Amino acid sequence: MTTSPSGSSVDEARAFLDAHPQIEAFDIVLTDANGIGRGKIIRRHELLALYESGRHLPISILGLDIVGEDVHETGLIWDSGDGDLRAWPLPGTLVPLHGTNPPRGQVLMSMYLLDGTPMTSDPRHALKRQVDAFSARGLRPAGAFELEFFLLASERNADGRVQPARAVLDGRASGKTEVYSVDHLHGMEPLFSDIYKAAEAQGIPAETVISEYAPGQYELTLNYRQDILRAADDLLMLKRLVRMQARRHGVTACFMAKPIELYAGSGMHLHVSMQDASGTNVFTEERDGEWNPLLLHALGGLADTMAESMLVFAPHANSWRRFVSQSYAPIAPTWGVNNRSVALRVPAGSKSARRIEHRPSGVDANPYLVAATVLAGIARGVDEKIDPGPETTGNGYECARVGEVEMPTDWLSAIKAAERSSFLREALGEDMHRTFTAIKRAEYLRVARTVSELDYHLYLHEV
Repeated sequence: MTTSPSGSSVDEARAFLDAHPQIEAFDIVLTDANGIGRGKIIRRHELLALYESGRHLPISILGLDIVGEDVHETGLIWDSGDGDLRAWPLPGTLVPLHGTNPPRGQVLMSMYLLDGTPMTSDPRHALKRQVDAFSARGLRPAGAFELEFFLLASERNADGRVQPARAVLDGRASGKTEVYSVDHLHGMEPLFSDIYKAAEAQGIPAETVISEYAPGQYELTLNYRQDILRAADDLLMLKRLVRMQARRHGVTACFMAKPIELYAGSGMHLHVSMQDASGTNVFTEERDGEWNPLLLHALGGLADTMAESMLVFAPHANSWRRFVSQSYAPIAPTWGVNNRSVALRVPAGSKSARRIEHRPSGVDANPYLVAATVLAGIARGVDEKIDPGPETTGNGYECARVGEVEMPTDWLSAIKAAERSSFLREALGEDMHRTFTAIKRAEYLRVARTVSELDYHLYLHEV
């Protein structure tokens, strides 16, 4: 038996098998640069060996694009002979999957070299590296993500467009926005009941559900974690179980940033704070009416690095359709208090709960890379004592309209900014930066050479 570099223990696996004698198989899930779960399904009798010795997986699994094809420019394919590395279970992520038949479980994995050192093109290692850097400062990043998503019908409408799912309770259809409608939620009650049961079984602190600002759009909030690594694990596990439970109810859970052009897209807001060794929130102001300098410098660092980091927050072609003025998707590195038109929001509330709500990311982004980039931005702001500028009051979108800031305006601009960014290279680490930007460049070229239905609509008979 080899000592697990992830900190997992075979005792956890034995206890789980004893507590769940009915489970026959397990999804072992490694998260790639796009946040997609890659891996295998193993049989029950293989679980102990997984915890004792890890599992060999090809290095190329971390160099795949959105459709699962190799991106040779990552250097993870033929440059290394596509050799095997060893994936290890992540402690605390061995869980049952609610409603599976026959019963299955799931465990998240992380990739290591054969000598046990982290494989640094694994996005979770990028976040752990930033967490460790704050630990060396005597600080612990805490946080939680919000999950916005659409529930769509499995069939397209007559025009070939996606459409909101009918209520799973009684089949009732609605094309209205229904924001904050409690009665509208009742139609999806059987599905959300299963989502909550699945979350409870997995130890995921899923809390409030609301009907969001578009037909078929919903939001689930997650309770705050003292460990931001676990908060990112929560988000990935929640996305998987929402998708699974929706499918079982005959509808599609959609995590595209902008699936319906006329309505708001889906964000993945990250709430983040810092605690010292005693558990005290270091963002808390000491005197009423005076913001804590650490909070202000953190905001300054996030604003200062936002432009070159946008590829992490908006990683796909569709991501950029979300950034429309006055659609609750921020388009400038502004900050404000209790203001949802800014990118960096300081929520109203008690001083002891003082935190930053980072709002640019779409729900299609990888939470490990988002959190790693946010933490690196905070560190830069604190180290360099960056002034965030004046608080934005009123309509934060007006700032972008008058050209007060310069941000990437499209996917290609964001790719170019990320490729040349020394900050992002440090935030993600050299290997993860190379892997991520190479994958995004390859995906851009795939989209650019594709002749779409829109091309035919606009040009087939007109030019």
